[in-house]
Amino acid sequence: MKIAMVGTGYVGLVSGVCLSDFGHEVVCVDKDPDKVAMLNRGEVPIYEPGLAELMAKNVAAGRLFFTDNLANAIDEAAAVFIAVGTPTRRGDGHADLRYVMDAAQEIAAALTGYAVVVTKSTVPVGTNRQVKQTIAKANPNAEFDVASNPEFLREGAAIDDFMRPDRVVVGVQHDRAAEVMADVYRPLYLRDFPILTTDLESAEMIKYAANAFLATKITFINEIAALCERTGANIKHVSQGMGLDGRIGAKFLHAGPGFGGSCFPKDTKALARIGQDHGLPMQITETVIKVNDELRRRMVDKIVDMLDGAVAGKTIAVLGVTFKPNTDDMRDAPALTVVPALIGAGAKLRVVDPHGRREGEDLLPGVHWIEDAYKAARNADAVVILTEWNEFRALDLKRIAKHMKVPAMADLRNIYSAQDAKRAGFQRYVSVGRADFELSE
Repeated sequence: MKIAMVGTGYVGLVSGVCLSDFGHEVVCVDKDPDKVAMLNRGEVPIYEPGLAELMAKNVAAGRLFFTDNLANAIDEAAAVFIAVGTPTRRGDGHADLRYVMDAAQEIAAALTGYAVVVTKSTVPVGTNRQVKQTIAKANPNAEFDVASNPEFLREGAAIDDFMRPDRVVVGVQHDRAAEVMADVYRPLYLRDFPILTTDLESAEMIKYAANAFLATKITFINEIAALCERTGANIKHVSQGMGLDGRIGAKFLHAGPGFGGSCFPKDTKALARIGQDHGLPMQITETVIKVNDELRRRMVDKIVDMLDGAVAGKTIAVLGVTFKPNTDDMRDAPALTVVPALIGAGAKLRVVDPHGRREGEDLLPGVHWIEDAYKAARNADAVVILTEWNEFRALDLKRIAKHMKVPAMADLRNIYSAQDAKRAGFQRYVSVGRADFELSE
């Protein structure tokens, strides 16, 4: 089967590479000739573990191609995937569908035979019907169907999520489209991975409902963590006790500085807006957004309070600024709130992140980038852990504390414990939802 993938961002590139590994011929299309040239040189514009190797394998096998020529990519393709960005529209929280509709217009002009136009991008309910209308209006003679095929890829584990998914969701209107989509995902069907076929609207809603629910779990446990700090309970024990309940599950019950990234923030806002547009406010989702925003400010307060209420003139080493480990994605990362707030209060920041510098240099002006956590902590007044990269999970805390001006740590991912910090020589240690300590000097 020949497949065209319109868009080589995170979702489009990962999906295209993985579909080519299924044995399909995949042509990935992008308007940016420099990006296409980069991909044709074998260079990957994003950091995702294993992606570069898998891409090279399928290019060498003659199954994966990159081009800026949409017409050539679509010619004889059985399925044309739209995988362009749907960022939050400024001012109203809506998903911005300009890029989706632009892609639909261009696809319409290039269609020469029957194809299923598949929306991979996360889009509000009703968008696939709009895509169908757009194509039909632009090319009344086009023979096509539309399908909704939302992605459920976790950054840092995207290849495994695509190859071994919890489920594949496909929304269609007609049997012919369902048959094409079954052929696309036949390798997964043969290995008994669940493939759920629904109507268009249900498929679109599943994506938003799933992400909003996961964001709610994260926000809920962070509220409980705040209460643990007031009552003396330990959030790690509370999370474990909750997670052992099969009805709840242990995933997404880790307290920290809140959710970020490319999906949860924009998808919760979009779902809230969809509810408002239909006269049915999503009150839980709206509260989740509000609490998550407030949580980031509370993290800033934790750091400031640990440093006696003022950070002006103090040097702070920040470990991790991407929204999660194993990605270079800075979109809506907690660091984008915490770091500027500390700089605005007069602190001098040193930042260490294995892959965050490429995006972070533009997004976090005024910080000093350092490659090594030990160098960053030398003569610093505090260390702040914002992202739980593996590199930060087994630090020599004694070595860090020994060379700091003031051994103080804000462990906002609960990697260590107060006991670990105290034994290592730290004078102050704060975390999220657990007991802190301060040694009298």
